[in-house]
Amino acid sequence: MKVLNYISLIAVGIFMSQFAVAQFSLTGEFRPRTEISHGYKTLVSENQDASTVTAQRSRLNFLFNTETIKTKLVLQDVRRWGNQKQLVANEDYATSIHEAWAEVMFTPEFSLKAGRQELIYDDHRIFGSVGWAHQARSHDIAILKYEKDVKVHFGIAHHENGDLSNNIYDGPDAYKNMQFVWLNNKWEKNSLSLLILNNGVPVMENNQQVTKYSQTLGGRYSIALDPVKLATNLYFQTGEHVSGKDISALNFLIEASLNNGISAGFEHLSGTAFDESEKVKSFTPFYGTNHKFNGFMDYFYVGNHIGSVGLNDIYLKYKYAKNKFGFNADIHYFGAAADITSDAESYLGTELDLSASWAVQPGAKLVAGWSMLFAGDSMEILKGGDSSAGQNWAYIMLSVTPSFIK
Repeated sequence: MKVLNYISLIAVGIFMSQFAVAQFSLTGEFRPRTEISHGYKTLVSENQDASTVTAQRSRLNFLFNTETIKTKLVLQDVRRWGNQKQLVANEDYATSIHEAWAEVMFTPEFSLKAGRQELIYDDHRIFGSVGWAHQARSHDIAILKYEKDVKVHFGIAHHENGDLSNNIYDGPDAYKNMQFVWLNNKWEKNSLSLLILNNGVPVMENNQQVTKYSQTLGGRYSIALDPVKLATNLYFQTGEHVSGKDISALNFLIEASLNNGISAGFEHLSGTAFDESEKVKSFTPFYGTNHKFNGFMDYFYVGNHIGSVGLNDIYLKYKYAKNKFGFNADIHYFGAAADITSDAESYLGTELDLSASWAVQPGAKLVAGWSMLFAGDSMEILKGGDSSAGQNWAYIMLSVTPSFIK
């Protein structure tokens, strides 16, 4: 009997040793947010009332890591309060999978990460998670990684329908084929990233599907010069638009940040003038977290303003954080980057964004914000509505992120 006990103990020890260097965690997120809108994304019309909507994101995050394998599974439910029956009897509102990927380490420096995953690079301008949106963004993609002194990522995605008898793709995503290469090097107080993105969009021509490819080339550079940090983005877009026209577009950003929380900057996204017919000069920030950049009221590049007159954004921001409290104040001066009409002014408006946060308990935070847009007359040409009406948007959000197993 003692021999059997010893054998059992040894077997258990061998079994448990396989997981000695493994890490498993199960965390959650519950994030209801109520928004009050009177001019969010577009100008209100005369005598239009404000609307109030509450939506919620709920997640379960499973992570399992060893020295050679990393995996992640994120189950997600996104809903508006009131859009599902109290006595639900169907699967129309089933939980979705936001992330489901595995990364295999061939060597400590070289790995393959494949599956549904978020893409986050640099400041989120071209690739971002769009975490503000409840559903967020994830891609079905495979990424080869080399990470040592220099980081090199090569990503490739190809989308098809379930019908193997043809290669027609009419799915919901913005691309059929996509490849990118991202390189990053950090030294002392400097960081340099370079990005090449080849984006292929399916288009039907003469009863056949063809893929129109555009290329985005550029990168981001930052340097810390105490007490100032400087950062700049420069991206150029070329290739073929879905209309068949050539693309020639530019994105430029420069920003200076101080240690006291004050930052100022300028961003230019080129646009296509009303009388331009030869080329598409509108820059498309593709898969970035665009809510992060050009005002929280999302008038630009958040499901809108694509292929339009572009944007010049001059901004000043202040960020304060102490103990459990935080405060942010941003102001943006917006102008069109290309002619709207032959006689329209380029000025589009000025936006003020205020927000405050309170860490109520570990893993629980309250965030509230209020924004106002002082729209110019030219905004009416782009958005319709009444520029003289008060454009306001406010929200309050509770974020609870429990750790169930760690």
